[in-house]
Amino acid sequence: MPGHILVLDPAPAMQALLAHNFEGAGYRVSCALDARGALAVLAADPPDVLLLEWELPDASGIALLRQVRQDGALCDLPIIMLSARDSEQDKVLALDSGADDYLCKPVGPREMLARVHALLRRRTPAALRAATAGAALRLDPYTLRVTAGSVPVSLGRVEFKLLHFLMDHPGTVHSRAQLLDQVWGHAVYLDERTVDAHVGRLRQALQPGGCGHRIETVRGSGYRYLAYDAAVCA
Repeated sequence: MPGHILVLDPAPAMQALLAHNFEGAGYRVSCALDARGALAVLAADPPDVLLLEWELPDASGIALLRQVRQDGALCDLPIIMLSARDSEQDKVLALDSGADDYLCKPVGPREMLARVHALLRRRTPAALRAATAGAALRLDPYTLRVTAGSVPVSLGRVEFKLLHFLMDHPGTVHSRAQLLDQVWGHAVYLDERTVDAHVGRLRQALQPGGCGHRIETVRGSGYRYLAYDAAVCA
């Protein structure tokens, strides 16, 4: 189950150990030593899973966890809290603050990989694991790859989720409010113009493969995905 893992741990030895294990399992790994470095990675190259140490040199891991959960683009990012703290109170605090899982150090590499695999499986419903395809555009939610014709498409996390949702409901018109709920989450409050901005980025990314037109604007209603049309992707 390849993907991008961000390891946030102030101990270089722990970073190296986790990176070695995840890279051996096929993951791409980014590392950060503190909250500031992690926020830079989250903004520039959002991961599929964040491994978050509680004790950080410049902030509390709990504070960073809550900050991420309030970010509209990252609010549903899978997060596993890592800590030497093993009290029930600490575990409950982390989970109530938004962590998806909690692991006490030391933790074995096999268990860590299993926890990440299980978390990603839960976040990707079985019905969506099969590749979603239509005409020249193909999206594989399992490998996180998108191709337009023979051209690989690089998408940000939000654009990938937006395309995934639209392709899973071909021909159905979705309002901006509906897309905000389905892609960003019901608990996130954003201006509907946010949707327009991300649709624009998505079309721009699909254009080199000739499939930007497949994200159609329905005037006064919203957007829909055209799986097939009379035109040939140029």
